[in-house]
Amino acid sequence: MSGVTRCGFAAIIGAPNAGKSTLLNRLAGQKLAIVSPKPQTTRFRVLGIVPREGAWGRAQVLLVDTPGIFSPRRMLDRAMVRAAWTGATDADITLFLVDAERGLADDVRTIAARLREAARPVWLVLNKVDLVSPPKLLPLTAKLNELTPFGETFMISAEKGDGVETLLDRLAAAMPEGPFLYPEDELTDQTDRLLAAEIVREQIFRQTHEEVPYGTTVETEVWEEKPDGSVVVRLAICVAREGQKAIIIGKGGARLKAIGAAARTELAKELERPVHLFLTVLHRPGWDEEKDRLRDLGLEPD
Repeated sequence: MSGVTRCGFAAIIGAPNAGKSTLLNRLAGQKLAIVSPKPQTTRFRVLGIVPREGAWGRAQVLLVDTPGIFSPRRMLDRAMVRAAWTGATDADITLFLVDAERGLADDVRTIAARLREAARPVWLVLNKVDLVSPPKLLPLTAKLNELTPFGETFMISAEKGDGVETLLDRLAAAMPEGPFLYPEDELTDQTDRLLAAEIVREQIFRQTHEEVPYGTTVETEVWEEKPDGSVVVRLAICVAREGQKAIIIGKGGARLKAIGAAARTELAKELERPVHLFLTVLHRPGWDEEKDRLRDLGLEPD
């Protein structure tokens, strides 16, 4: 094995629901980004720090999960899309993740055409190939390469793990030579406070419907370490419209209890210690146009 060290950034971009967060979690070997069946779940960049060793030496692959690229309306939407393109511009390699089952949709065409102007390598990663008959994959790959000539092409299932190890090996070998940028025992730069808020937001996406998840944000207000090793976490769920507050709470508080119970279990699993979780719901109209709130999420407002 070579004594060379390598370190670089690989940004994962694509249309909403292509499986970007699922791929990040699979490559990192643990949950770093929340996932749901609904599009636009990811709102800000999530960093996964993945070590890899091989004939190329020792590598630290810095994976950046970005929000899905779509047609923005709100300030929040515009900041999300801008964060995705910034991640692609700043990365050493961009992974264009395409839902193979969905195929060459209009938004995929638009993203592919813009990636043609990229100054750095762009690789095509077809996801969910286990759901598509093999004869359909090669024509899809050919059409995408007509829009943008990709440096490499991979066919994977982020959900099942098929092809992911090969992708990670190629990424590690392609990283530029240089020292590691993060301590070797770190997995992400995401704080536990932000993780708690995201896990609650994930349950809101899973347990509510229509516009409710998109009109909601979650903030960690209190994080209190207890002598017995447990932690007390108090979070505020902020909704854009008054009617959404009643939906989040549910009849007799049933839905809020269900959201809290599922989030508590998940957070305790991720933190590997007992968690005392308390939720409140607040009506906060216009939160998605608040520049300070967007900056707290690591987004750059208009």
